[in-house]
Amino acid sequence: MTAPVARAKTTGLHVGEAAPGCAKVDPIIIADNVRRSFGGVHAVDVDHLEIPRGAITALIGPNGAGKTTLFNLLTGFDQPNEGKWSYDGHDLSGVSAYKVARMGLVRTFQLTKALGLLTVMENMKLGAKNQKGEKFWASLIPALWRKQDDDLEDQAMELLQRFKLDAKADDFAASLSGGQRKLLEMARALMTVPTLVMLDEPMAGVNPALTQSLLDHILNLKDDGMTVLFVEHDMHMVRHIADWVVVMAEGRVVAEGDPHEVMKNPAVIDAYLGAHQELDLGVVTGRIDIQDADPSASPEASASASADALVADGIAEEEGAAAKPAEPSSSHNQEDSK
Repeated sequence: MTAPVARAKTTGLHVGEAAPGCAKVDPIIIADNVRRSFGGVHAVDVDHLEIPRGAITALIGPNGAGKTTLFNLLTGFDQPNEGKWSYDGHDLSGVSAYKVARMGLVRTFQLTKALGLLTVMENMKLGAKNQKGEKFWASLIPALWRKQDDDLEDQAMELLQRFKLDAKADDFAASLSGGQRKLLEMARALMTVPTLVMLDEPMAGVNPALTQSLLDHILNLKDDGMTVLFVEHDMHMVRHIADWVVVMAEGRVVAEGDPHEVMKNPAVIDAYLGAHQELDLGVVTGRIDIQDADPSASPEASASASADALVADGIAEEEGAAAKPAEPSSSHNQEDSK
């Protein structure tokens, strides 16, 4: 099998410095002061966010950062406590999910939503919009919708061939593997002829044999003129295909920028790994000589760091601060005294 050919990244997407909430040259989504809380937990707390048009944007962050909740809000599957956002110049605040999809903003889910007791072809045809046969009285007269249905079947078969699922067209969706269901969900989303495709963890649970195929399909979406926003934990994939990266942590946007620059951002490192990953605590406390420091750490930073400061910041624990052993219970004392 030949190695995949690297494709050119889209650049020049932002105005000014790449920072959280920075303006984009041509944004397709603009969100302002979007907040969503569950009880006392602020799942999403985004002051300002713009998604660039015609590019592949990755939304990354640790588990619980609010990525999927933000997806749900932008696509109408959930409503915020406050805030507003627009898609392609249209205000989407309070717009239901099916209307958002009809406007050209479609999404897939981390857990696939294929209807298992329908065939792959039937699943595909469900994704098309403005079908004449969906109206009750028109559905009773096949002559009114038969031609459109045949055209939709041709469109669906072209997409299934592109996603290498055409041999499965008459199989029940329940018989597909996890990776094939991901492909089916992406292909079904394209039946709406969208402008923006939002993918929630497209690689989750996918057999490695299908990984490159999925990557190519996502890149093809951009080549076909669509904008892509996807959630992903696979940093190799993010570096490979993303033109722009947005980083969330604890509901907030903490960094934005080019994939390679974002990966070096201290806020991103802290969000994923915790603070002061560059320090070797053995060097900081004087137990280890600087020449024997962990090669993944910074010897100079470790040597100049203060152990007392790390304890004060809660990064490290003072020696001897571990909990003392529990005192013997009174019943044991009574037994010992007998």
